Amino acid sequence: MESMYLQQCLGTCLTQGLAEVARVRPMDPIEYLALWISKYKDVVTLEQQRRKDMIDLEHERQLARMEQEMMERLKAEELLFQQQQLAFQLELEMQEKEKQKNEELQQAEALNKEMSMESIARGEEPIPSSEDLMMDSGKTLAEISDRYGAPNLSRVEELDEPMLSDVALNIDQDL
Repeated sequence: MESMYLQQCLGTCLTQGLAEVARVRPMDPIEYLALWISKYKDVVTLEQQRRKDMIDLEHERQLARMEQEMMERLKAEELLFQQQQLAFQLELEMQEKEKQKNEELQQAEALNKEMSMESIARGEEPIPSSEDLMMDSGKTLAEISDRYGAPNLSRVEELDEPMLSDVALNIDQDL
């Protein structure tokens, strides 16, 4: 039992120390062995401290990586949030513009109705609204407007033309 204790605690240290004493053959082997064992203890302690430091350093690296990944996720979320906010603001602006456009169109229609009421009161033909102009798109410009100088352009219907005209056939025959 005591030999197992000695072998576990001092086995490698004593065998290496005694081998060193046998190799060097100092004048005072006991003092040499004592100093060698003390130096051996310092080396072992430094090695254990270095291993502990390496484990701590690796742990800190893992924490730093986790923190960096968290920061990257936060930045990505922030960027996504900013993009969503920007899209929302753009949508609000578009809705506001559409609302303004609708209000302007209603004001224009109200003004147009007012002007046509005034022209009816004066006994003139009413000014057609934009809706009426769209509905009368089958009419020519002269039919829509009774203003002086409006062009009286007639409609031109496109007819299916034969592939070769008679003149072209006559030219081909002459050649």
